[in-house]
Amino acid sequence: MHAAPLSRTTALLAGGTAGIGLAAAKALATAGVPQIMLVGRTQERGQEALCAMASHGADVRFIAADVTTPDGATHAVESAVAAFGKVDVLMNTGGGTGMPELCHRMPIDTLTSGMEGLLRGTLLPCRAVLPYMMAQKGGCIINVASDAGKLATPGEAAIGAGMAGVMMFSRALALEGSRNGIRVNCLTPSIVSGTPLYEELMRHPFASKIFVKAEKAANASLGVVEANELAELAVFLASPAAAKVSGQCISMNGGISFA
Repeated sequence: MHAAPLSRTTALLAGGTAGIGLAAAKALATAGVPQIMLVGRTQERGQEALCAMASHGADVRFIAADVTTPDGATHAVESAVAAFGKVDVLMNTGGGTGMPELCHRMPIDTLTSGMEGLLRGTLLPCRAVLPYMMAQKGGCIINVASDAGKLATPGEAAIGAGMAGVMMFSRALALEGSRNGIRVNCLTPSIVSGTPLYEELMRHPFASKIFVKAEKAANASLGVVEANELAELAVFLASPAAAKVSGQCISMNGGISFA
């Protein structure tokens, strides 16, 4: 399966203004990707991200869009194509999940909101980019879920359901896309330090208890994963070195689990 050299690659990062998405943008630029489009919901966050990318040498641009909506996802992809002529790599880190909570404590009218946001923030940008990748007979999609989709965790029943949905979608889309040279993989971290979500989790009364315990387990083995480390794995998946890797859900969790 062919994969373009990173030096001739255009990347679109949905959720690219902070956390894992911004770390991936920096890592891709450092690896030689010359054209990068960041997508976020606000101009303020976009400008902050552009400033953070200023020293990385790539042509980095920003488009404000909510990729959890059909119009927003379509607008993001079309803007990247209009700016750069193509999209070779799509990475999806957008779509919030909400904070962990035991299922019986969650209001029934908001029970599925986090799951739906996560799924829309992945499925819709993928659907929007597919016609362009199919026309160019190639592309790489990297989705981000978490190990909550592999292992049952207290307080993550709904979140885990959404993560498992992203994982199965990624596998099935990899199968569908293979005839057109499109690779799809999914990263499934656990705790990722150095992100706004990490800080929020550690302030949350219920979530912090779970993740502090898990963090101690990770410190006892391989260490807590940092956003820049996960970003390097994304660079590998986008590169020709991973030309024969598709349909995989890859854990990077510092040894918290071995699923």
